[in-house]
Amino acid sequence: MVDEAATAARAVEQWLVAFEGALNDTRCSALRALFHDDSHWRDVLALTWRIETVNGSASLSGSLREAAVRARARGFRIDPSRTPPRRVMRAGREAIEAILAFETDVGRCNGVLRLTPSALASEPYKAWTLATVLDEIEGHEEKVGRRRPSGQVFSRDFRGPNWFDRRKSAAAYADRDPAVLVVGAGQAGLAIAARLGQLGIDTLMIERNARVGDNWRNRYHALTLHNQVHVNHFPYMPFPPGWPTYLPKDKLAGWFEAYAELMEINTWTGTELESGEWDERAACWLVSIRRADGTQRTMRPRHVVMATGASDTPSIPDIPTLEVFEGTVVHSGHFGSGDEWTGKRALVMGTGTSGHDIAQDLHASGASVSVVQRSSTMVVNIEPSAQLPYTLYEEGPPLADCDLLTVGLPFPVLKRAYQILTAEGAHIDKPLLDRLTARGFRLDLGEED
Repeated sequence: MVDEAATAARAVEQWLVAFEGALNDTRCSALRALFHDDSHWRDVLALTWRIETVNGSASLSGSLREAAVRARARGFRIDPSRTPPRRVMRAGREAIEAILAFETDVGRCNGVLRLTPSALASEPYKAWTLATVLDEIEGHEEKVGRRRPSGQVFSRDFRGPNWFDRRKSAAAYADRDPAVLVVGAGQAGLAIAARLGQLGIDTLMIERNARVGDNWRNRYHALTLHNQVHVNHFPYMPFPPGWPTYLPKDKLAGWFEAYAELMEINTWTGTELESGEWDERAACWLVSIRRADGTQRTMRPRHVVMATGASDTPSIPDIPTLEVFEGTVVHSGHFGSGDEWTGKRALVMGTGTSGHDIAQDLHASGASVSVVQRSSTMVVNIEPSAQLPYTLYEEGPPLADCDLLTVGLPFPVLKRAYQILTAEGAHIDKPLLDRLTARGFRLDLGEED
């Protein structure tokens, strides 16, 4: 009986031995021979300090070797603490997928290798994709696990500031400026601020809303997330296992607020960034901040992270005669509940996710609803089609492994995978799509399918 796991691991180990040897060979031909012609190398800070992908063995072999030599990359091996090598289907191709570990002079790194069969008997497998990812910087590791702070007060007489006093002082910034200013307390802002905090980097997060979580709390009444709970976890604190598959907006808002508190993120709410400019001589930003009480504060952080989202500003088209319309005009960002529209006629302009949600809510509340569509729209049923891209997270690998495997997918491969999933979803959703078409709704399969 063939041991598939052992066979996969052996193929990866043999490739890694040849790979490390090829990195030490000045002839790039040795390295190129280990990759398929249509292969891809994706680096996430590990070897180049950039996030970039190089496509094709001819291009990547020289770039990869030069970067690996410069970074002194070494010790490439199967990571024994991660999901073992296994056979998978990615973007329509069967591959052996493995999570790697290696080191550079900068720090500890991970990698993702995908091997597919070669036409040569002497080289049964070649690399289809390789990702190199910086995991942590030597000497700047996160303060987690065995590195966690003790939390003790070391004063002999137990006097002096306790934890609560220190937290208040740290968040006040009365006598200092933060090293990093994070603008926005949404998913990205919270995750980045939490990571920086665990690295010991003094970070202040500001949020213009009155409370952390208001960016979800203040949205329309019926809103829940459209992707499932297992792809929305936060660093260090995954959602409880009994939480619903699709998170309601107010539940998520409460989690945001609790997360900021429990992760000890220094936060100023009701605060806006008014201006900022780079001070070349001082090598820092000069920013002006207006607080909830109207006072202004000038700060000089070394870094500013804009985590304000891509769709936060309402887009209201210039529609002739709209200014004299006597009915209610409301943007989806300020829509509350369909209960306020019972028995009324409503026109929903736009066929994105919010437009569909609001039209559905209005209809369920007894309003007469029409939808105005400007251009064709891709429509995906929330189950199962919309969840097809996330099946990896249900296959069994731990969350961190799933994230790494996803990051390790180069964009050309990811694009092909999405085209396959789009076609599969359209086939599954055909009854729904046919009914939409019959109602006059124009459909498409997205850009480049």
